[in-house]
Amino acid sequence: MKKVNLVFGTVYGGAQFVAETLQQALIELGRDAVLYQPEQLSGFVPPEDELLLLVCSTTGQGDLPEDIQPWFNEMQSKAPYLPNLKFGLIALGDSSYETYCGAGEQLLNLFEELGAKLLGEFLKIDAGETMEPEVEALTWLPSWNKLIDTELAA
Repeated sequence: MKKVNLVFGTVYGGAQFVAETLQQALIELGRDAVLYQPEQLSGFVPPEDELLLLVCSTTGQGDLPEDIQPWFNEMQSKAPYLPNLKFGLIALGDSSYETYCGAGEQLLNLFEELGAKLLGEFLKIDAGETMEPEVEALTWLPSWNKLIDTELAA
């Protein structure tokens, strides 16, 4: 089974909790799932024979949280070509703002520029609609997990 690397960016811990919840769920589904803490990201380039699952909250005017910004900048400046990388993306935000899930949009644009392919739906979780983003993420996860196996068989 393909390994899933989880990377999160958080301000108040919500995205981290979602990522931790998804890691546990993936393990229960029989996947090898590794959660990277922000301080472990320096020099980390997602291996193309593994999957990447990004979970990120949005802060300020559609900005990335401070904890993931250095890695984002590093990936942007190194610009590794990752045409075989498949990734999932979950963004947390508040739809009452114009920049709803702006950090997720930045991550999507970056990884698509690097040649990576978004696997499945870009999940946007609205803080104005749900107090438990992990529940919405867990509802999304089975279809994403199934796509992994479908992609591998293709």
